[in-house]
Amino acid sequence: MEHMNPLTVGDIEICWLSGGDFKLDGGTMFGVVPKVLWQKRYPVDADNCILMRNDPLLVRTPDAVVVIDTGLGNKLSEKQQRIYQVSSSWEIPAQLNQLGMTREDVDYVVLTHGDFDHAGGIEMINAAGECELTFPKATHIVQKKEWQDLSRPGDRAKATYLEENFFLLRRRGRLQLVEGDVEICPGIVVRHTGGHTRGHQMVEMTSRGETALHLGDLCPTHAHVNPLWVMAYDNFPLEAIKRKKRYLTEYLARGSWFTLYHDPFHQAVKIDAAFRITASWPEPAAGQGQVGG
Repeated sequence: MEHMNPLTVGDIEICWLSGGDFKLDGGTMFGVVPKVLWQKRYPVDADNCILMRNDPLLVRTPDAVVVIDTGLGNKLSEKQQRIYQVSSSWEIPAQLNQLGMTREDVDYVVLTHGDFDHAGGIEMINAAGECELTFPKATHIVQKKEWQDLSRPGDRAKATYLEENFFLLRRRGRLQLVEGDVEICPGIVVRHTGGHTRGHQMVEMTSRGETALHLGDLCPTHAHVNPLWVMAYDNFPLEAIKRKKRYLTEYLARGSWFTLYHDPFHQAVKIDAAFRITASWPEPAAGQGQVGG
């Protein structure tokens, strides 16, 4: 997949950065949806695992540079990499350099939520073997409810809200807690959703009448555009279904793109009122159909 080919939304450009690939159990990713249904839309291996990307969005507006989520990072132990079957590495600093940018050029980092596969790249190990903020000049935007929960994780969350991802953020003054719907900069609005986690948020990107919506883990892959297809990872599945149906319906009526973080086949899709995929980004090559369309 070509990560550097930008999707344009008015005057906004969206690129996907390589945040690392891993595999997760397909049954967990699709919850109560029977395998006989979901495997028609998403390839699965003999161990019932599916390939997933963890690709942050680099959003460039006329006013700011925004990164949405941060990938796996480079701090996972060898044991963690084996458990999650990590198959490609986190390459964000190098990719920014390819784009003629540095880590210091990023103005805002929006965390949809605090799970390690989204927050692992907040801090990185540098060439000297020391930890530092990956985006040292960026303001990191987190919903207040999410920060409360990741600061005092319950038994279920302890394995995914990893303190090593937030240690420096707590101490460097680069954190901004928000509540509800907040405009981060012109054209970029975060909206609290809940559902996946209590403080999960989505990101609306709007320019010159065009819109893209990043639903985070409410819609992790193209197969999850069906509102009823939610994950066993969702802490509040009924809320996730309710919110997902609301937002998909609201934004498809605006002709919005829906951007994806975990999907190795599509970076963004458009859907119709029956929640069927009508367009995808990047566009399929000639002679190739859409996966799960």
